[in-house]
Amino acid sequence: MLEAFSGSDVRAAEAPLIDAGQGDALMQKAAHGLFGVVLGLLREAGRGTYGATAVVLAGGGNNGADALYAGERLLRRGVGATAILLSDRVHTASLAAFTRAGGASVRLDDGVDPAALATHASSADILLDGILGTGATGGLRGGARAFVEAFNDVAGPRATRSTIVVACDLPSGIGVDTGLVDGPVLAADATVTFGAAKPGLLLGNGAVATGELNVVDIGLDFAVFTPAARRLLDADVAALLRLPTPLDHKYSRGVLGVAAGSARYPGAAALAVGAALATGIGMVRYLGPDAVASLIHQRNPEAVASSGSVAEARSQAWVVGPGAVDDDDQRRRAVDAMTSGLPVVVDAGALAGIPERVGPQVILTPHAGELRQVLAERGVDAERSDIEAEPAHFALRAAEITGATVLLKGFTTVVAAPSGILIAQTDATPWLSSAGSGDTLSGIIGALAASVAGDDHAASRLGLAEEDLWAAVAAAGALIHGRAGQRAARRGPIVVSDLRADIGAVIAELLEERRLAM
Repeated sequence: MLEAFSGSDVRAAEAPLIDAGQGDALMQKAAHGLFGVVLGLLREAGRGTYGATAVVLAGGGNNGADALYAGERLLRRGVGATAILLSDRVHTASLAAFTRAGGASVRLDDGVDPAALATHASSADILLDGILGTGATGGLRGGARAFVEAFNDVAGPRATRSTIVVACDLPSGIGVDTGLVDGPVLAADATVTFGAAKPGLLLGNGAVATGELNVVDIGLDFAVFTPAARRLLDADVAALLRLPTPLDHKYSRGVLGVAAGSARYPGAAALAVGAALATGIGMVRYLGPDAVASLIHQRNPEAVASSGSVAEARSQAWVVGPGAVDDDDQRRRAVDAMTSGLPVVVDAGALAGIPERVGPQVILTPHAGELRQVLAERGVDAERSDIEAEPAHFALRAAEITGATVLLKGFTTVVAAPSGILIAQTDATPWLSSAGSGDTLSGIIGALAASVAGDDHAASRLGLAEEDLWAAVAAAGALIHGRAGQRAARRGPIVVSDLRADIGAVIAELLEERRLAM
């Protein structure tokens, strides 16, 4: 599991080493790691080193020094490098090393046109962003802001520009602890961060600006610090997946109950059921209107349907709410499931009927608009735009006041547990922002919840407390859902109902990775 620590905690972890006179050694380790990632990116792009060009953006902090030392290494490998100095207080020793290696530098001051420098930078193969570090507050200012604005105009969007932008510790312009963006941002193709990931690299718009995240170990000890955010990795999700054994049967492999769909939205139930079955769960029991059950049987003959109650349906977990509007029976089933003590995924129509207080095994899966309503019903005033700007804050607030685990949907999916655990996943593709995508996600999470409900060791395998297992289950579902979307997007625009084969393929890949790691 990738753990992210606040900027202040990272500085506190560095302090004993700096006090012991190892500050320069830390800087050299960081620079070497940054240099290694840049070499790899050049190789991947087929550009090599000799004849390649790089521009180093050096601010006044240690990140500027790290970037300059990495630039020195690139120069010694045959890369032509120029440094743009964006502060009057650039690190002296690193600039001297860069210059000795043959690097030229120019200081951005009142007499230099930022647009001209931006045009020069946009023609380079590599742009190293060492403008701001973990100690910076607020957005870009002055000449640095003008340069980034000009570069973004000249180079164009990240997806189409030719220059590979590599951020040193974090992309300049994002909040280190929040991922909040204040003004222009130099979005990176890759970010090389030192010691540990920072929360702003995993959360909100910061996660989008980070690109490929690389963490360089520089020897810091975080044993006494608590992660501010986490991200599940493939191995974590694979650890939650249960392989069937010769002694298994359909009941031991997990039974998921689904109370979803209505006369108005029958397809939502079919999508949730189909996604759950695609995970390899033992059985899915559907409760709902006969017409919806008929549709489900046409698409998923494996499903077992009835019009009974939650108490009568033997299930290890539930999905309630997708497509369940204007249906009193489905609303009643949703409440019964939420008060049953079993794991429950609560989506869409059921989000309006959450009991005042539930447990962490109840997983709410709202989008920002739905979360606004959940919070408003509990006296918290927030606009949808507020929630979209600070998803982690509001997801944690909702988890705190409901007692539930809260998965807030978005390109960056944020999962908050009532204990304060925060997990953020960026596995999705924008193609998944379509009708039915959330229903599919609910089915995947529900199936995972049913399969781990009787597993006494699932939480310990991830190093989590029992109450935080459900946050990991929700995040694992988001990863599988996002990866399935990525696979489907290779074929072109996504039709959500076609994700079923991709869900199974992603799970197969995760299990194979686990087998190879044994």
